[in-house]
Amino acid sequence: MKQHWYRDGLRFSCTGCGDCCTGAPGYVWVNRSEIAALANALGMKVEEFERQYVRAIGIRKSLKERANGDCVLFDAETRRCRVYAARPRQCRTWPFWASNLATPAAWAETAERCPGCNRGRLFSYQEIREMLPR
Repeated sequence: MKQHWYRDGLRFSCTGCGDCCTGAPGYVWVNRSEIAALANALGMKVEEFERQYVRAIGIRKSLKERANGDCVLFDAETRRCRVYAARPRQCRTWPFWASNLATPAAWAETAERCPGCNRGRLFSYQEIREMLPR
């Protein structure tokens, strides 16, 4: 198994700041099972949830965003995700994304934007690798 610069693991603890849910536009990719779980969390039918909260991007689907770039499921008043327990895999695996793990400098840049990086629980190399897409 090829080991990476983070072979001794990395620390992360979500502070609940909401910074990863807000700001610059982007995509929160969702699949059918995630859409169903999100709809269920909001007590909605899947079709209604998709109409209100999901957009098609080519053959893929992403959660919609507000005009300011915030995720449509982010509650600006509480600064919390309205469906945190059912959030998509992409959200659950933050900040352990390949782009953030590419180099120590990329991780340091992520840590500048995310106050939970380098704090809290130590995630092992194996745990981190399991979060990355195959």
